[in-house]
Amino acid sequence: MTRAGTPLFCVDAFTHEPFAGNPAAICLLDAPLAEPRMQAIAAELNLSETAFVGPAAADGGDELGLRWFTPTQEVELCGHATLASAHVLYETGRVQRGEPVRFNTRRRGVLIATSTAGGVALDFPAAPSRLIPPPPGLAAALGTEPVAVGVNDLHHIAELDDEATVARLAVDADALAKVEGVEAVTVTAGAREPGVDFVSRYFAPRHGITEDPVTGSAHTSLAAWWADKLQKAHLTGKQLSRRTGIVRIRVDEPSPGRVTLEGRAVTIWEGELLA
Repeated sequence: MTRAGTPLFCVDAFTHEPFAGNPAAICLLDAPLAEPRMQAIAAELNLSETAFVGPAAADGGDELGLRWFTPTQEVELCGHATLASAHVLYETGRVQRGEPVRFNTRRRGVLIATSTAGGVALDFPAAPSRLIPPPPGLAAALGTEPVAVGVNDLHHIAELDDEATVARLAVDADALAKVEGVEAVTVTAGAREPGVDFVSRYFAPRHGITEDPVTGSAHTSLAAWWADKLQKAHLTGKQLSRRTGIVRIRVDEPSPGRVTLEGRAVTIWEGELLA
């Protein structure tokens, strides 16, 4: 007898090519799972994020619950796994293209995803940063002195001299994990490549992620950072990880309170979770 399992997908997000961008596991639930079970599944799959999509609270209407776990802990916001979740819902016909997907999250409220000609667009809260002195030990962990450092409620930003410095950076993950007050850091610089406004890389060893390939949540703060510097509302960011990926950005005007992140995604495999 065949045993019915929970639908499970692996999706590469912020890319149109397989085996690029940022992989996320998407688990489609028909009933809530206990938090320890979700964490155990994320640890077993061992991707930077596993997203659990399922029914929201009884008063949630047409909203779907959404939670994100790294192999070691739950996080409060993940862009690439949100994009991947919406991609799966559209691709499998669970939500019709053209209809918005409303995700009810624990710490970031309702996030809305919509299908577009360019993939999936995410309506996220912006995360503007305030400038601060570099935390002691940060430059040593990064292996270079930042031009400027900012902090927001998600992570730190370290602007470096140029794109080449970002690309060749060799971060000491153990040292970075010990820098007081720094949960994660996105390093960034202006881009030279035509059609790209800025580049970045993202490091979060405290979250069990030495380097994340393409980080949607980082772009909610990079959007505000570079929109202000470049005086542009429409931006394109490129993350310079080994897998690399592209994030298209629109900063809402006149209020900087929301940001739209857009990208493509590719389903790599699908199956069932039997445990």
